[in-house]
This record gives sequence, C-alpha cells and structure tokens, in this order.
Amino acid sequence: MRKILIIGSGKSTAYLQKYLLDKSEAEKLLITIGDLNLESAQKATQYHKNARAICLDVFDNESRTKAIKDADIVVSMLPARFHIQVAKDCVSLGKPMVTASYVSPEMQALHDDAVAKNIILLNEIGVDPGIDHMSAMQVLDRIRDDGGKVILFESFTGGLVTPENDNNLWNYKFTWNPRNVVLAGQGGAAKFLQEGTYKYIPYNRLFRRTEFLDIDGFGRFEVYANRDSLKYQAAYGLQNVKTLYRGTMRRVGFSRAWNMFVTLGMTDDSYVIDNSQDMSYRDFTNLFLPYSPTDSVELKLRHQLKIDQDDIVWDKLVELDLFSTTKKVGLEHATPAQILQKILTDSWSLAKNDKDMIVMYHKFGYEKAGKKHQIDANMVVLGEDQTYTAMAKTVGLPVAMATLAILNGKITDVGVQIPISKNIYEPILNELQSFGISFNEKDVPYLGYNPLNI
Repeated sequence: MRKILIIGSGKSTAYLQKYLLDKSEAEKLLITIGDLNLESAQKATQYHKNARAICLDVFDNESRTKAIKDADIVVSMLPARFHIQVAKDCVSLGKPMVTASYVSPEMQALHDDAVAKNIILLNEIGVDPGIDHMSAMQVLDRIRDDGGKVILFESFTGGLVTPENDNNLWNYKFTWNPRNVVLAGQGGAAKFLQEGTYKYIPYNRLFRRTEFLDIDGFGRFEVYANRDSLKYQAAYGLQNVKTLYRGTMRRVGFSRAWNMFVTLGMTDDSYVIDNSQDMSYRDFTNLFLPYSPTDSVELKLRHQLKIDQDDIVWDKLVELDLFSTTKKVGLEHATPAQILQKILTDSWSLAKNDKDMIVMYHKFGYEKAGKKHQIDANMVVLGEDQTYTAMAKTVGLPVAMATLAILNGKITDVGVQIPISKNIYEPILNELQSFGISFNEKDVPYLGYNPLNI
C-alpha cells in the first residue's frame, strides 16, 4: 500500500478525504489522517478500512517526524503559518508535500534543497490560490498559442453564501477562516496595474475603492483589491500587460459597511484590551468612541461615523448586536480583531441547513491581428451541506488530485512549485469538470478597464 499522510482534518478537508478514500482500493492507498484532536481525525477516516487516525501535534518534533518518515507523500492542511516545519521535515526526509496555502518566503527558501532531494513542494493548489492560477493559465496559454498578445488580466474570487440562504443585511456569512476575513487587506497597501499605471490603495481606503461586476444568474457583486496583484506578473508571463488586477468579491454594500470597523479601529490585531473577558459587546463598541456624560453609545457612534439613523449601514451594525449589554466577549487579553471576530461569528456562522458558494471571475483582454478582443470567464460552485461545502470542494479536490498525480508520477516537477505549468493544470482542470467545477467563457466586445462594469 502507498501511504498518504494528511495533517489536519478541518472544514476544508471533507472532499480531499473522500476523494482519496474512494480511490484507495484501485490505487492501493493507505491514508493516515493526523490531527491534534484524535476524535476529529477518527471521524474524518469515515472508518474506512484503508484509513487510520493518529493524534499528531505538529509542535512535537518526534511524533511529527515519525509520521512524515512513514509516509510516501504528505498533505498539509494546517493553518498556513504551520506548514514550514512540515516542509522542512519533508525535505530532510525526501518526501513530496502538497498544500493549498500561499508560498511563504520561508517555503520558497527550501526550493534548492527540494530540488537536490528530487521532490516537489507543491503549494497554492486549492481554490484561490489554486483554481484561479490553473484556469487563468489555461486561457492565457491558449491566447498566446493562437498568436494573441495579452494586454489585460483581472481576476476576482469570493466565498459567499448561496442566494437562498442569504438572509442577513450584510449578505455574508463565514465560509472560511473568520480570522482571515477580519484581517483582510492588512500588512501593506494594495498594489496593481491599470492602463499602464501603478496604483496603490492603503488599508484605510481599501474598502472605499470598490468596483462592480455581474455574474449571469447571480446578480451584481463588488470587488476590492488584493494586497499585491503584481505578485504573479512574472509567473503568468504578463510582464508587458497594461492592466493586472486581482481582488476579493462581496455582495454590493458589504465593503462600505465593513469600512466602519476599519475606521473605528476594531480590526486592529496589534494590541490587547485589558479586562476584555468581562466586557459586553456594548462596552467593546464604546472603547472606540469619545467620552460623553450625556450621549448614548449609539448616538456617539452615529456622530463619529456620520451615519444617518435611516442609513442601511446603521441597520447592519445594529443587526450584529454591537450595542448589547448582555452578550459578553468572554475572551481574555483579546485584541480588537479577536473580539470583532467573536461578535461576527455569533451572527455570521452558517446555520445547519445553509449552503455556501464560491464565485470566481476572470477577464482577459488581448490583441490579435491588429484588433482587441475580450474573454469573460466565470465559475460558480454551490455547496451541498455543512460538511461538503463549496469551499471544501474547491480547495480539497485540487489538492487530492495533485497528490495522486505526484504519487503516480504524472507530475514530475521538483522544488517549490505552484500549479501554473500545463502538465499540472490541464489534467486537474479536466478532472474537476467531472465534479461540476468548470468555467463559462464568452467572447465579448473589448471594454478595457471599466470600473463600472469590469
């Protein structure tokens, strides 16, 4: 039996586990699922005869090294900051590794050592990053192979709730790590190219510089810029492109309301608040407002943010129970961002019967034979239930397919890689279609950069 070690059994792993378990007989696979919570790992095995669960603490050098040494390939589904120690062990022991997370500088530094060991450390093979890379490169390569010159590329992705379960004023619920949502956009200005000009948006303006797009059958969305859209310029072969813009999708109106939290300072994760455990949500909100012996918290907040009482933004804030005197923070030595995450989780967690949705949109502009052309492509994937979510499907399936392809010698690249080569993306995109993950493409008149209709 060929041994696959999956480290982590969180929400995004359901399809990954099912895919490999379903293939385990024909492919002669033994799947080990390691997690700090043994019960969670046992549940993830689905009690399949070709699966076993182990208690695995990634901070315990002995147990981590032993588990990796016993595997033929390792899949790390840990939070991104924990991948590096697993990767170092994989290089030391000569084991290939797959992860859905962004390549960190520490991971990239392992490239030469991985090449020397003739193994691949394949990263960014989830949805975004992952499917976005593969689907974009497929079209970009096709345009170039047909004699076209790419002059514009825009790409946007959103993890949202399906229209039938979209029942709060924010048109949003958590379908992924809530912490990443709260901290989105921090750590530097967003950087991108528009019509040959570098553009920068500092964090304090990020959520007020939004643009709009429409997806057939699903209505209108807004997008805000990702931190560095130019990160993949060289990798995608877009050194001479005039517009390069990557961003995150939300329903229209979300960003304007979210900007209230940014303005107040509630998304700050750099300091802790004294006595946070015993605070009510109202106490927390009041921390960021001026003192007044007469004005209520509600009145002070409206004055501070210049919100009219009949503004929908006000209703959105009220909906989150920000002014509740009975709901408690319950977190010791918490940062503002951690407390905000707790408040939002109360309101934005998926209900038992809720389903999530992944939406992705690409726009390609190119020149050929003296004429300008445009291709619009979009993908919408709907979740099935709380376990088999759209997020788990679009993250887990590419990871699983790549893992098996490496094991079977179909992916032979070595070193630190992302899925931008044809030998990686073509077979995975083709197989994803059999799971209902595909793009709708259409040729449209070339519009160039148009902030009102991207």
